[in-house]
Amino acid sequence: MPRRKKSDETGETSDATAAATGATGRRRRKDQDVIADTDRAMKRKNQLTPRWWIYTMVGLMVLGLAWIVVFYLSSSLLPVPGWDNWNLVAGFALVLVGFAMTTRWR
Repeated sequence: MPRRKKSDETGETSDATAAATGATGRRRRKDQDVIADTDRAMKRKNQLTPRWWIYTMVGLMVLGLAWIVVFYLSSSLLPVPGWDNWNLVAGFALVLVGFAMTTRWR
């Protein structure tokens, strides 16, 4: 007859059972650390954006639109005289950067 451990005689779970169920103390602490890290990441992700983000976002879109309007109203002479049609690219770039900022706004 095979020898039993004392823990088997008293009704406690054996080491093999504890390892199979994942009930070891080290394992539980590791799982709790993972859960805590996940909670911290979720809180960081769900934080609201600062107020300056909104002002910058809207400001870039309005500035880009104003750049394009000035370009058309001045018959390609302003805002930067030497850029010619690249002024359109600059205006649209400002609008696109502002629009891209909206994807991070919460």
